[in-house]
Amino acid sequence: MKIDFPQIESKTLHLIGEEADKLGLECYVIGGWVRDLFLHRESKDIDVVAVGRGIELAEKVAGRLGKGAHLSVFKTYGTAQVKKHDIELEFVGARKESYRHDSRNPIVEDGTLEEDQNRRDFTINALAICLNKDHYGELLDPFHGIQDLNAGIIRTPLDPDITFSDDPLRMMRAIRFAAQLNFQLNITTFDAIVRNKERIGIITKERINDELNKIMLSPQPSIGWILLDRTGLLPLIFPEMAALKGIETKDGRAHKDIFFHSLKVLDNIAQQTDNLWLRWAALLHDIGKPRSKAWDPQCGWTFRNHNYLGAKMIPSIFKKMKLPQNEKMEYVKKMVDLHMRPINLIEDIVTDSAVRRLLFEAGDDIDDLMLLCDADITSRNEEKVQRYHKNYELVRQKMVELEERDRIRNFQPPVDGLEIMELLHLEPCSLVGELKSKIKDAILDGTIPNDHDAAKAYLLSLVERSRAPIGLVGE
Repeated sequence: MKIDFPQIESKTLHLIGEEADKLGLECYVIGGWVRDLFLHRESKDIDVVAVGRGIELAEKVAGRLGKGAHLSVFKTYGTAQVKKHDIELEFVGARKESYRHDSRNPIVEDGTLEEDQNRRDFTINALAICLNKDHYGELLDPFHGIQDLNAGIIRTPLDPDITFSDDPLRMMRAIRFAAQLNFQLNITTFDAIVRNKERIGIITKERINDELNKIMLSPQPSIGWILLDRTGLLPLIFPEMAALKGIETKDGRAHKDIFFHSLKVLDNIAQQTDNLWLRWAALLHDIGKPRSKAWDPQCGWTFRNHNYLGAKMIPSIFKKMKLPQNEKMEYVKKMVDLHMRPINLIEDIVTDSAVRRLLFEAGDDIDDLMLLCDADITSRNEEKVQRYHKNYELVRQKMVELEERDRIRNFQPPVDGLEIMELLHLEPCSLVGELKSKIKDAILDGTIPNDHDAAKAYLLSLVERSRAPIGLVGE
């Protein structure tokens, strides 16, 4: 079958085919680029397989591409990469693979195109297009990958039990593709993941996280997380998330399923932003609820301080899962900690003081926090949803007014510790921090404006009122 897409007629692909013909090599573009061609998705990474000397072909292509082309050779793996501007070409010789039970790293031997297609993870990734002149543009689809693309199916080319046992990361990839493409796992593929789920234990956290992040960045991330749960992988890779599942009923009163609520919040935020770490915050915003759950005969189920407990859990979760231990983790921790503050504001009288404190604590992340709070409204009561959204708009208006007037976001007390020590002839001590904190609180409470002279006058008034034996400069 010869395909007819304008992308196939690119100069780069013809050039690769010409160099392959000169070397007497069968040559094909294969994998994700071909899949995305049929799905009408943009893809700049092109995988090329040569039946024979893949590295030599890469060297010839890099030479033809000329100035600006960068060649990287990985002899250990028998692969090479050529980059030029926004083009990225991966070259490999056709190969067959075998595996040891305790490793996902294959034993690699030279092979035919058929053997190379056999080793591919899914039928939709085994599609190959010939680049040799005599058969240029012909599609080789031995596993009916086009049929699976049209049906929206993820399926392995060969026995899925062998596929997943050999390389358990493919279980995560199957779920990731289902989320990214909104495809379904066919029943034999799904059942094989269930049977082989324990094999995920040989995969590093880093490789698992790479797949999780791709799930998180998919259009509807809940698809991936629900599949992780249904296949039994979730408690193996993320037990804290699995602990959110379930509903408990007492005296006829039940709480919502926190797992599915969290996924709804995640999907809501995914409609608004591609910020990966805000999406993680949405997923984890109620992670502290299982630890804080309690029954109160008057109030029913309570989750007091779950935001505080959840925020405390974030560093250990990130460390265990090998997620970043840097400002990204601190950002997620802050979002989890503060996510209840705006809703508490709209349930009470919206005071200037409370809004100032929220602006101060959230800083430049205040807009992200408000996005998260909007996403957290998942009630089926439409009147309640509309009321909450309307009240959040009132809080936003109040924030804008106060920020324009008081410049609270990320502010530091206008009289700093050094000036306090100079004014009061103090050595570094706890009193300096206490006085600086009192100035900050006075500004946030609206007692004084966010202004140096007002802050200095307030400091001196504190000292005078306390009648503390502190000598002031100039006395």
